Amino acid sequence: MAFVDSATRRFTAEFSSLVDKHVVVRTTNGQSFEGVLLGYETSSYSVVLKDARTPSGEVFPRLIIYGHAIAEIRLTEPPLDMEELAKRLEELFPKMVKYAPEARVITIMDRIRVTERGVEGSGPLAERVRSIYEKFVEEWRAKHRAA
Repeated sequence: MAFVDSATRRFTAEFSSLVDKHVVVRTTNGQSFEGVLLGYETSSYSVVLKDARTPSGEVFPRLIIYGHAIAEIRLTEPPLDMEELAKRLEELFPKMVKYAPEARVITIMDRIRVTERGVEGSGPLAERVRSIYEKFVEEWRAKHRAA
C-alpha cells in the first residue's frame, strides 16, 4: 500500500478540478495558450487543450503541451463556490447535507453526490438537487460574466 501525503492528494485534486475549465498555459519559453483543459497525464503533468488559442489568434483544435515545458497554468474563471451551494442545499434539506471542502464534494443523505461537474444520483431527490444545482450554476455564471 502506497502512502500519499495530504498535500499531494490536495494538489492532485486541485489539478483535477481544472479539467473542462478555461485555462491559460504559459510555457517556459514564454508562449501562452488559452483553451479548455481536456486532460492531463499524472506522472509528467503534460496537458491537452481543446481549441487552444495563441495571443495572435491562431487556434489549434487540440494541443498537447509536455509537462517539462509548462511554467504555469492559470484558471481564467473563478471556481464554483461549492460552500455556498452546500449552504443553499442545507436550507432546503436541513441536517441532510455534508460538505467536504478538501474534495469540493457535497453529499445529500449519503446518496446524492454533487461536484463542480454536476449531480450524481437518481430519483426524485436527485432531480430536485439537479434543478437547484443548475439554477445555482446559471446564477453564478451570470454574476461572474457581469464582474
